[in-house]
Amino acid sequence: MDNLNGANALDLSSARDGGLEEKVITMLRTIYDPEIPVNIYDLGLIYNLEVEEEGGHVQIQMTLTAPGCPVAQTFPQVVANTVGEVEEVNSVEVELVWDPPWSVDRMSEAARLQLGML
Repeated sequence: MDNLNGANALDLSSARDGGLEEKVITMLRTIYDPEIPVNIYDLGLIYNLEVEEEGGHVQIQMTLTAPGCPVAQTFPQVVANTVGEVEEVNSVEVELVWDPPWSVDRMSEAARLQLGML
């Protein structure tokens, strides 16, 4: 976890007692959408998360807020690299999906509150 700043490392340490899935979710919450100031997990961009505790394999199906998003080509690799920083993770696969299309209904209550939508 050499590339983490202090805040991310602190967040991950708070998940230390949890399983690998909790640590992965904690890392996903450190990645922010480039256009909306909310992390990708609470924004509802993660459609499916499968974590193999023993082998350390993580599979993520995610979307972006719009198919024409300028980071569509690079953002999945950013997600894979960030999740890969969790010590117990040995491999990460990120698949970008467009169906169903993302909508504000997928946002968590915390994200809606942060954006003043509640």
